[in-house]
Amino acid sequence: MEGYIFDIGMALWLGILTSISPCPLATNIAAISFVANRTDRPKAVLWAGLLYTAGRTLAYIAIGALVTTSLLSIPVVSMFLQRNMNMILGPVLLLAALILFDVISFNKSGGGVSKSLQTRIEKSGLFGALFLGALFALTFCPISAALFFGTLIPISVNHGSRIIMPALYGIGTAIPVLVFSIVMTVSLKSMGSLFNKLSAIELWVRRVTAGVFVGVGIYLTLSHTFKLI
Repeated sequence: MEGYIFDIGMALWLGILTSISPCPLATNIAAISFVANRTDRPKAVLWAGLLYTAGRTLAYIAIGALVTTSLLSIPVVSMFLQRNMNMILGPVLLLAALILFDVISFNKSGGGVSKSLQTRIEKSGLFGALFLGALFALTFCPISAALFFGTLIPISVNHGSRIIMPALYGIGTAIPVLVFSIVMTVSLKSMGSLFNKLSAIELWVRRVTAGVFVGVGIYLTLSHTFKLI
């Protein structure tokens, strides 16, 4: 039970970490601009933030459920994962840590969404936030792909969690937009200061998380791969 609770927290944290990483943060800025267009209606701002969160969450649930179910539905793969997941997870966490430390680097521009498509979604009204959230969730970039497929999916498979883990991850990725929509509802002036603070702490948050991944990865590797603990 303790391991499950820890992994629930990890799923949410991975989403938050994804949301403030450079590439996903750019999509969240675009979403914030969508929300900002509704500053004349405070309730609409809050609803836009909630719908954006729902869109991202539903998209990650769909992807996570599909991938997890596919892996668990193949008997040979399912048995292999159930027997060896802890052994696999150690090296996976170490690899994720190297990516977070920028030892392994990729082009961080990500897939992106065309301006014309964003404009059409923005013109679709308040529910455009729902589609925008789902659309941005599908535009994986290296860091978000590594965290989702390389770390979250193994955790989901380990617990047979097709919905809860991906849902928490999705909520985590939308938290900045949700927070900004609440701040904008209360005070538009506070938004710039909050955004600058969020950008400033991203590097340190990423390094601390990478350090935790290294520690847990080494422990799992030593205990389950080499049987030294």
